[in-house]
Amino acid sequence: MLSREEAEVFAIQVLAWLAADSGRLTGFLGATGASSATLRRDATEPAFMLAVLDYLMADEAQLLACCAALEVSPDQPAQARAALPGGDQWHWT
Repeated sequence: MLSREEAEVFAIQVLAWLAADSGRLTGFLGATGASSATLRRDATEPAFMLAVLDYLMADEAQLLACCAALEVSPDQPAQARAALPGGDQWHWT
């Protein structure tokens, strides 16, 4: 299990991975309604980190690609989500 601090670091790494490719970043922004200003302002907020992890986990191919790039187990995003405030509650609506 990850600590909250480890989960926060991981979520930022995932966001950096998304931002490193314009297509991935555009997909994230479109799916979440975030903007570049939101990224700068809210990147370290737990709710935003949850959105980053939820977006990643919604697409298995993207999840596997990110985990491979970050050299982590594919179950780490779910572990990180659970370690963040509110992350133990799933909302699929």
